[in-house]
Amino acid sequence: MKAPNFSLPDSKSVVHNLSDYSGKWLIVYFYPKDNTPGCTKEACGFRDNIDAFAKSNVNIIGISKDSVESHNKFSHKFKLNFPILSDESTETIKAFGAWGPKKFMGKEYSGTQRKTFLIDPKGEIKKVYEKVNPTEHAKEILKDIKELV
Repeated sequence: MKAPNFSLPDSKSVVHNLSDYSGKWLIVYFYPKDNTPGCTKEACGFRDNIDAFAKSNVNIIGISKDSVESHNKFSHKFKLNFPILSDESTETIKAFGAWGPKKFMGKEYSGTQRKTFLIDPKGEIKKVYEKVNPTEHAKEILKDIKELV
C-alpha cells in the first residue's frame, strides 16, 4: 500500500513532503501531544537511537496536531535530532488512519492515535505499528529494520 502524501511544516516552519524521502526508508510516527510522558519517552527513544537508524539509512519523522510553536519548544527542550511536523488540520493524521476513538479517565473522544508506519524507498508502507510501547518502540523498529533493509 502506498503511503499518503503529505506537505507539513516542522518545528522551524520548513515544509516536508513524502517525496523528499523518495529512495530512503522512512519512519513516520504519529503521537498525541508534545510534552506528555508517553510522547516524550517515544521521541527520546528515537533521538537516542538516531545513529543506529542512520546506519541503516532510515529517516524519522514525528507528526502530531500540535502547532509549529509547540513543536519548536518540544524539540528544543528534548534536543530532538529529527523533524517533528505539525498537522493542525489533522488531514495527514486522518489519511494515515491515525485518528480515531480514544479513552481517557472513562471519557471517549476522537484524537491522534499512537501509530507508526515504516515506509520503504518506493513509498510503500511495509509495516504498521498499532500497539506502541513508547519506551521500547525505537528498539522494536530497529530490530524489524535489520530484517527488512
